[in-house]
Amino acid sequence: MRTQLADFIKDAPEGKEAEEIVRRCVHCGFCTATCPTYQLLGDELDGPRGRIYLMKQVLEGVEPTRSTQVHLDRCLTCRACETTCPSGVQYGRLLDIGRGIVEQKIERPFSEQVARSALKHGLTSKLFGPAMRTGQVMRSLLPESIRAKVPERRDAGAWPRRLHARKMLLPLGCVQPSMSPGIDTATARVLDALEIEVITPAANCCGAIKHHLNDHDAALAEIKDNIDAWWPHVEAGVEAIVMNASGCGAMVKEYAHLLRDDPRYAEKARRIVELTKDLAELLPPHAATLASKVRQQPERVVFHPPCTLQHGQKIRGAVEQLLRTLGAEVLPLAESHLCCGSAGTYSVLQPELSKQLRDRKLEALQAQQPAVILSANIGCITHLANGAQAPVRHWIEWLDARLA
Repeated sequence: MRTQLADFIKDAPEGKEAEEIVRRCVHCGFCTATCPTYQLLGDELDGPRGRIYLMKQVLEGVEPTRSTQVHLDRCLTCRACETTCPSGVQYGRLLDIGRGIVEQKIERPFSEQVARSALKHGLTSKLFGPAMRTGQVMRSLLPESIRAKVPERRDAGAWPRRLHARKMLLPLGCVQPSMSPGIDTATARVLDALEIEVITPAANCCGAIKHHLNDHDAALAEIKDNIDAWWPHVEAGVEAIVMNASGCGAMVKEYAHLLRDDPRYAEKARRIVELTKDLAELLPPHAATLASKVRQQPERVVFHPPCTLQHGQKIRGAVEQLLRTLGAEVLPLAESHLCCGSAGTYSVLQPELSKQLRDRKLEALQAQQPAVILSANIGCITHLANGAQAPVRHWIEWLDARLA
């Protein structure tokens, strides 16, 4: 797609990147077939091709409108279109640039400003943990809209205490330790069974929340703080940086790109990305060892692959195959490529579309009456659990429960 950038951006690094991405798009429309919002709304401007056209106009100097902002806001950033695109258009990166420009040019309604600020600062605040624990204690008294975001508190079990020669870093992140601490504990116990010791640095947001809410400077500050906190462990020789939330993993794997022009952090960010491994990458090579340590107890399960795993990190089928190796009957899932509607803060900012996508996903997940629904991201798990008939768990918790 031909484009002529406006003066305000043509010489900026993001302008050159955006121009390269836009020119890759041949306007074929394959992406519309896998776009969740286009499937729901049937509006060209609520699909990737239409949004690319809107962003192209902005890059060429056409003033955006409130309508432009609304159509870009409705995108889940699921990146299913990237998986489908025959031309390799990096739509997610273009969307970050386009949204950032529109955010500077269009003033949001006050109610949206308040909601987005609350999400940016509330979810990543040290007060989030105490607030979540209070909410879990009072969960039955909360209004339905709030209760849906507060998972029931479950016993996380004991953290392993053995020491091992092999060591890996497990960043605990911002919301998962408060919402579902059992995921981190299960991860540590499974790695302990493989004689790998887990090191947990100081908790901090990976940067995804602020980045996807267009506060890119604040996100970069969090990213640099993480690199500074993790770097001594990298120098000490940790084998990997383990990600058990696919949303965080997808974000951390963007660190090298986001800091590519930073003379102080570019090389460190590249090394961080090299070391970062999702559990779906880390554990399959150990399948035989794990199979010898688990109770082979057949169970009908269905796996929901988060968008950040299958489209963001391009990891597909690995978890399902590992579950089969460990004795599970993994049921087929229709429309596995479609987003569940969680998408970070999307379920709060776009509740109607999010609920429609959740209900559609649950219908597919529960079609064959699984004993349990498994996933790989805290946002998806919480979102699906509010409406599911079967329990919804992280797949590492399922594996940990079966360790002998």
